[in-house]
Amino acid sequence: MVSADALDAESREWLLAMRSTGSTKEAARDRLYALLLRIARGEVHRRGGGPFRITGAELDDLAHQAAADALLAIEAKLHQFRGESRFTTWAYKFVMFEVSTTLGRHFWRRPHASMDAEEWDRLPDRFGLDPARESEWRDLLAAMRRAVDEVLTKRQRQIFVAIVLNAVPLDALVDELGTSRNAIYKMLFDARRKLRAALVANGYADVEGSRRT
Repeated sequence: MVSADALDAESREWLLAMRSTGSTKEAARDRLYALLLRIARGEVHRRGGGPFRITGAELDDLAHQAAADALLAIEAKLHQFRGESRFTTWAYKFVMFEVSTTLGRHFWRRPHASMDAEEWDRLPDRFGLDPARESEWRDLLAAMRRAVDEVLTKRQRQIFVAIVLNAVPLDALVDELGTSRNAIYKMLFDARRKLRAALVANGYADVEGSRRT
């Protein structure tokens, strides 16, 4: 356990107050919760667009959940604080993690949430494909669908279908697969590289050419 004397003044104040008892600790918990809630509200609002579409009371409820879970986690791991960053910076990481977890779980509670369906028919609108060149991009999409089945690993295919076809939010996918954002980014990058190579090898040299200009 780090000594409070080794910390900057602000972190020392936070740590001593959170280690204390009675009214001093309760006041520190209230201040920390208010800080965590402000961060959570801003982050839920930022991430709450797109497939989440979270607004109003629902957004505020999720922010409170994330802040409360973050506060409990901070208290449980207070002994792990080493003073390598400011206390508030350390606490910030907890609430960011809880926002991701809360949003991910929230997505799967919705009736429409699914990783099973393959929404290939939505791709023309999502990619902004030119209706005047429908015959070209339908051929391209058919080739891409074959490539998805033939060149991707099972996990790459699962992630590509979830994010690109079904528009599953990244936080929701992290929660469902029990992995990290960076791992999914890497998997999706590798999948897209494989698909591009397969399309080029099959004569689709300009895979962007069917988009609107």
